[in-house]
Amino acid sequence: MEKYIDIIKKSYSGYWNYLKQELISINHWDNFFYGLIIISLVVWLLEIIFPWRKNQSIFRKDFWLDTFYMFFNFFLLNLIVLMALSNTAAQLLDDGLKTIGLSVAKLQLFDVDDLPKWLGLFIFFIVSDFVQWNTHRLLHRIPFLWNFHKVHHSVKEMGFAAHLRYHWMEPVVYKSLLYIPIAIIGGFDAQDVAIVYFFTIAVGHLNHANLGWDYGFLKYVFNNPKMHIWHHAKKLPNHARYGVNYGLTLSLWDYIFKTDYIPYNGKDIELGFEGDETFPKDFISQEIYPLNEKS
Repeated sequence: MEKYIDIIKKSYSGYWNYLKQELISINHWDNFFYGLIIISLVVWLLEIIFPWRKNQSIFRKDFWLDTFYMFFNFFLLNLIVLMALSNTAAQLLDDGLKTIGLSVAKLQLFDVDDLPKWLGLFIFFIVSDFVQWNTHRLLHRIPFLWNFHKVHHSVKEMGFAAHLRYHWMEPVVYKSLLYIPIAIIGGFDAQDVAIVYFFTIAVGHLNHANLGWDYGFLKYVFNNPKMHIWHHAKKLPNHARYGVNYGLTLSLWDYIFKTDYIPYNGKDIELGFEGDETFPKDFISQEIYPLNEKS
């Protein structure tokens, strides 16, 4: 037990030092703090120049709430929960495997250093996106998890910052299910992974932006605003009562597994979920909502 407490302490102190360095250092390209700000400003500018819903305000409904969520979830949540949880869970898994004569390192399928860098990153991107697509489906299908995911679906007007409006429990679920497959194909350099991370953040921002884009034939590969708006539709089709268009970065999985749904131009559809009229409107109430809600 003392070993795990020490891991938690080191995780907190290590991430706090990392975050301070991110705030004061702008001399490296993979700075996540300023990278998020730059991506957000660029996508917001695109919303202003090319608005899909022209009657939607630049400072749309819940703009500032979503902006707070964006920074809280991207940075402070890691400081409060995820780093300590991830590192402790990794050690617990490794310790558990050792009791049967295995280790995470022994489960690794290949050494990414033996592959061309582009191929290693491509494998990392494809595997992580597919696992997260499946995790997203679980968030909709399991009532207990859906109560957490409702926070994201409480968005009533779409804009780039809505991308990162989610309950703190969501990344716990995502990272828990993603850990093992990524560990099996592990060994990735953090700076290289930053390339994938920035790309997925940019696509996620665009998916939620007030933009009427679908990227032409690339819509069958990449998620896009015209597709993702239907994921947030309040009224779901009878054949897909748990949801549609689960893709995060790639739309490919939805087309392969027949969960795609774009019946017509969804520019003005109502967003939300059944019963969202009584859903809390402020950050604290939304965070504690699942604790008071029976599955």
